[in-house]
Amino acid sequence: MLEEVERWLSRRSWSVTDRPPDRLTAAKRASGTTVSVVLPALDEERTVGEIVAEIRRELIEKIPLVDELVVVDSGSRDRTAEVARAAGARVVRRDDVLPRIPAVPGKGEVLWRSLLVTHGDVIAFVDADLKEFSADFVTGIVGPLLTEPDVHFVKAMYDRPMTVMDGPGDPGDASSATAGQGGRVTELMARPLLNMHWPQLAGFVQPLGGEYAARRSLLERLPFPVGYGVELGLLVDALHTVGLDALAQVDVGVRRHRHQDGQALGRMAASIYRTAQLRLARGHLVRPELTQFVRGASGFEPRTYPVDTEERPPMVEVEEYAARRVA
Repeated sequence: MLEEVERWLSRRSWSVTDRPPDRLTAAKRASGTTVSVVLPALDEERTVGEIVAEIRRELIEKIPLVDELVVVDSGSRDRTAEVARAAGARVVRRDDVLPRIPAVPGKGEVLWRSLLVTHGDVIAFVDADLKEFSADFVTGIVGPLLTEPDVHFVKAMYDRPMTVMDGPGDPGDASSATAGQGGRVTELMARPLLNMHWPQLAGFVQPLGGEYAARRSLLERLPFPVGYGVELGLLVDALHTVGLDALAQVDVGVRRHRHQDGQALGRMAASIYRTAQLRLARGHLVRPELTQFVRGASGFEPRTYPVDTEERPPMVEVEEYAARRVA
């Protein structure tokens, strides 16, 4: 590990317990900083309500830390929007944001559009599929942005147990888990890429984690990969934009969520590799597709999927966003 990264780990890696809530609210009050929390959601009716309720109860009603709580629904076919609204979030449909530009599927697309429907100086992103959610996820990632003026981007770090199925049903309902075995795409794809090509980022424990916060003044200057590559893309681009010392991470404990199957992870890895490839060469893939195989009645059958090759421009370049800032 680079000496620079070792120094960074000692200076920019914290625990959520390092900043108690009263310190955060005092810092927020003194600075006048506003905080928005965004949950990108697609068919998450089973979990989104508890997450929204926890944030509202602990960080809006009990202490005045979060000013705005928004769920951006990216086309759910279940009751995600209804459940989130009932729990106390403002719900926005992805397709209603910036309708001039047709939306494409992908998490990064939702995060990019959320900049247009939020107003906070600090924006915290939280995945909507978390189980046993704690408000510590939000206080942890927002804390350094309220207390350290030279920090601009904060990732959560956590244990990520791999669920072991004890019987039929949703893996999220299984009763046992193996500690530290989650994050398969991180270990097999993202971490090797970062260590080889961006070694300054080798100190991040969860580079692909969906819980992170940043100053709007940074996010609005970054391009957003529309799909699964958004976490790696934002991290790499933040490094180049504000430097390593402006990045940080906070230990928030344990993260439990729904795990995807191996083929879904393969498609995720392809998107992440493509995001890295563009940042390495700013070139284009010759064949932006991924072929996988499933066993059918007559043997193994190919299934070919497109690898998302689109990125949204920095939000400051979007006419509607610029108009809102002037207004």
